[in-house]
Amino acid sequence: MTIDPTAVEFGLDTFGDVTHDDAGTPLSDAQTIRDVVDQAVLADEVGLAFFGVGEHHRHEFAVSSPEIVLAAAAARTRSIRLGTAVTVLSSDDPVRVYERFATLDAVSNGRAEVILGRGSFTESFPLFGYDLRDYERLFEEKLELFAQLMTERPVTWQGTMRAALEGADVFPKTERGLTAWVGVGGSPESVVRTARYGYGLMLAIIGGSAARFRPYVDLFHRSLDSFGQPARPVGVHSPGHIADTDQQAWEELYPAIEANRNAIGAERGWPPYSRLQFQHDVGPEGSVYAGAPETVARKIADTVRTLGARRFDLKFSNGTLSHGRMLRSIELYGTQVAPRVRELLADG
Repeated sequence: MTIDPTAVEFGLDTFGDVTHDDAGTPLSDAQTIRDVVDQAVLADEVGLAFFGVGEHHRHEFAVSSPEIVLAAAAARTRSIRLGTAVTVLSSDDPVRVYERFATLDAVSNGRAEVILGRGSFTESFPLFGYDLRDYERLFEEKLELFAQLMTERPVTWQGTMRAALEGADVFPKTERGLTAWVGVGGSPESVVRTARYGYGLMLAIIGGSAARFRPYVDLFHRSLDSFGQPARPVGVHSPGHIADTDQQAWEELYPAIEANRNAIGAERGWPPYSRLQFQHDVGPEGSVYAGAPETVARKIADTVRTLGARRFDLKFSNGTLSHGRMLRSIELYGTQVAPRVRELLADG
């Protein structure tokens, strides 16, 4: 499909993975968080459009309050938009989420975005007193309420999972409205729900070929039309790492991604991650965008064309990958990959 190269945006996502230094020593949570802020500063300096920070409540990840980290980044950046990847709305309160992001929007001079999701990790549910049996209903009701809060008018709302609201007004007000997306992992019902409430669609593609998500993009646009919603953008979130050569990127990334996948996989019953699986994942049909700038740019350009995506967010933090290597990856992404993708798209 035809893509306007100048309209495509490039972002970065991090989960605040607790990293190791170059000697292999684990860093503290505090140092990891300070490093995330430095990474956002570099992303702004190299001209990237978005920096997203995930929310987790487990030992592999240092960030449980992304809005605070983003506010620190807002004070040190000028242009880059700042948001989450994702905010676990199901185990939070929509009113408080909106208030926090409206505040972030104020301190960043209108640069706040929120990506809402159910979360692929479930630690926040018992931590904040929610029952996992209500997983679907919690997200459905809270997403509906958040859509009403987005109007910034008094809200009257009633559901089953929180107290009703009667003419409730929420502050602070933003100056230009708040941008919101929903992160979707591949459920048609989630795609339709995102369209019904008029959010942007952020596809989390963390396995397999991007082409298999094309039916979800078509469904999203059809659903927007059927609900009478205006056009909304489609974005892609996928993991990756960039270095000066393919071999360097792969050798740097594999030990970090192997440790991360195996730690989580042990809880979920996944088989051990292997070099063979990794080489598939970084290949044309895989979901990991790792290699030299030209390699990564060509793979991103193919994905953007295939899905008609308006934004590509590279999840640049992967397990124990060091801060220094991530900084180099960010630099190459902004200075070489992004302009090269636009060249490839312009060439058709």
